Amino acid sequence: MGQCLKIHDVSVHYPGQQKGQRVTALAGVNLEIASGDFVVALGASGCGKTTLLNLMAGFIQPSSGLITLGDFHGQVPQHTSATAQLRDQVTGPGTERGVVFQKHALLPWLNVLDNVAFGLKLRGMPSAEREERARHFLQLTGLADFARHAVYQLSGGMQQRVGIARALTNDPQMLLLDEPLGALDALTRERLQELILQIWQRTEKMMFFITHDVEEALFMATRLIIMSPRPGRITHEFPVDFGRRFLAGQDARTVKSSPDFIALREQVLGIIHGDEESAA
Repeated sequence: MGQCLKIHDVSVHYPGQQKGQRVTALAGVNLEIASGDFVVALGASGCGKTTLLNLMAGFIQPSSGLITLGDFHGQVPQHTSATAQLRDQVTGPGTERGVVFQKHALLPWLNVLDNVAFGLKLRGMPSAEREERARHFLQLTGLADFARHAVYQLSGGMQQRVGIARALTNDPQMLLLDEPLGALDALTRERLQELILQIWQRTEKMMFFITHDVEEALFMATRLIIMSPRPGRITHEFPVDFGRRFLAGQDARTVKSSPDFIALREQVLGIIHGDEESAA
């Protein structure tokens, strides 16, 4: 038995600048993410990627359509009963969905360990238990030696790893990552790409990852979706296995320089550039 997040015919409308005006951010989006999936979203700025992530996180509600997160046996369900949909409907934030933001959003008055354990403290977990659990995920993210450091003593890449550890410590079924590597230098970014893939392999959690970097998207995804300019729709979907090749032992640079990687990168860039030109 595993988990499945299902987005069914979801649209999101915002009020426009003029009275009575309506801006459609997303229109008729359908997407299923099951246990073990690593779905990456690409698209031109303003295509609704972050809106889609905020819907999954429960930060906002759809104007129409339905989002559910529930169990499935063996395969993603194509049809669910009205009772099951109501029971599994995403109506707000929850501990089963962890979020890693573009900016780390850490609490500067707490040290690294206390930042990672903060969610567990809010849930009332005893001090010794939450510290043990937080230290486990600091170990997983390579930060075991920095547990008592202040946040400001860490580099940007290390701060993002703290954010990832904090999200994982609550043991969510799904991790939602909103351009978490966008502000990092190239070398740190590549190292964190590899770390996130390794964490995904170990935890087998559902992942939804937003990026503007096509190479990053291809390297990390098991499924790549491309969204159109507003109103955002999923227009293309590609199954991808480059990250699995890295996890199977291939060097990351070898994976990224392979002919099929380069060919798909150029195809995806062509789609996005075409979308941007048509929206201009």
